[in-house]
Amino acid sequence: MTVRTRFAPSPTGYLHVGGARTALFCYLYARRHGGQFILRIEDTDLERSTAESVNAILEGMTWLGLDYDEGPFYQTQRFDRYNQVIEELLAKGLAYRCDCSKERLEKLRVDQLARKQKPRYDGHCRNRSVDPRHPHVIRFKNPVDGVVIVDDLIRGRVPFANEELDDLIIRRSDGAPTYNLSVVVDDADMRITHVIRGDDHLNNTPRQINILRALGLEPPRYAHVPMILGPDGTRLSKRHGAVSVIAYRDLGYLPEALLNYLVRLGWSYGDREIFSLDEMIELFDLSDVNKAASSFNTSKLDWLNQQYLQRSDPARIARLLSPHLGQLGIDPATGPDLVEVVRAQAARAKTLVELAEISAFCYRDFEDFDPESAKKHLCQAAREPLERLRAAFELLAFEDWTSEQLKHVVEGVAQELKLNLGKVAQPLRVAIVGRAASPGIEETLRLVGKEATLRRIDKALAYIAEHGGEG
Repeated sequence: MTVRTRFAPSPTGYLHVGGARTALFCYLYARRHGGQFILRIEDTDLERSTAESVNAILEGMTWLGLDYDEGPFYQTQRFDRYNQVIEELLAKGLAYRCDCSKERLEKLRVDQLARKQKPRYDGHCRNRSVDPRHPHVIRFKNPVDGVVIVDDLIRGRVPFANEELDDLIIRRSDGAPTYNLSVVVDDADMRITHVIRGDDHLNNTPRQINILRALGLEPPRYAHVPMILGPDGTRLSKRHGAVSVIAYRDLGYLPEALLNYLVRLGWSYGDREIFSLDEMIELFDLSDVNKAASSFNTSKLDWLNQQYLQRSDPARIARLLSPHLGQLGIDPATGPDLVEVVRAQAARAKTLVELAEISAFCYRDFEDFDPESAKKHLCQAAREPLERLRAAFELLAFEDWTSEQLKHVVEGVAQELKLNLGKVAQPLRVAIVGRAASPGIEETLRLVGKEATLRRIDKALAYIAEHGGEG
């Protein structure tokens, strides 16, 4: 048997992280078992489905690198096939027409709730003859007794009593097939062997199994993945922050870091935290997926992203960083080699956005000094070291503006003034960067360049003079 999985989002919004994790699990399972991964767009909700959402899903899949083997298939292009199956069920007496009014159904629901019963259709039209020319829906004739067993690959054996399942609608009065019918037909036609999806679909599974068996088809294997919770223990939603995959891209996360984080939301392999995509494919198995829900922890994602920023090819990170600098109004071509900046700064940032922000000083002068840094380091005692450094830097030829020479100058001034190196380097760092944090001082000076260094030291000396040496 060739394993075939599918990711089947509804295009009613962006690709969120919960959907992305489901897609990843489907992808990994198919790849590990030498199978195929199919993308299907479940767009039968005509009122809420949009082309913009379809594009957002495709863009998110592409950015994550989750390449699908077939698709995307669109359910709205398969209505004829669904209606063919519905007519087959009607002909076999396995479905029926229902013309119950909204008022009757609402009264039925209210009465059942009053009796503390689970609201469900009572089969009123199950054995009635309904004129097909009048408005009606089509309902599936669900078995009235027996048990449906969902042999779930994550949750284990889950039984459902048929008497608890009502005769669900499989075609609306407007002629549109419903979710449970179209999914069953698609999974059968596309030869899906493993349905991996969120556990919010678990209650749909026994209904879909019954429809499949009514059609004489063998159900696929099911695996229902527990939901992702927010830090407050409620279901992850917009109010918890950026939950769109593309939003994480725009916030400066790397796709491989997000994939690594998502695979660890509910799956583990010993104590390991970092996995390449190839390692995920080699090691992932549904039997290792937790049954309990997972909590989304942004600080853990930040840590992972920082690890990938440090370990990745600096040239690639530079390419990804460039547009984030552009967002700050910086043209990277006007300053130091961006790859060199990445080498110096990558370990200091959690995201590409942060990396761009802390690297801006390499390309343009800052507007203001960080107040705390200036108060501590740009005091009267820093005036003479800065003046000596400026004089020494001005004498350096441009070709001598190297890390080795710059380090020599800074250490020389410290020795001349009999000062601890920090008493010289820290005021210089604040003068050049605007704050008390940067790469090594010689590397910082090299990246900023001679002209900007002299100009910024002048600004720091003016600051000291203006504030009377009080910081």
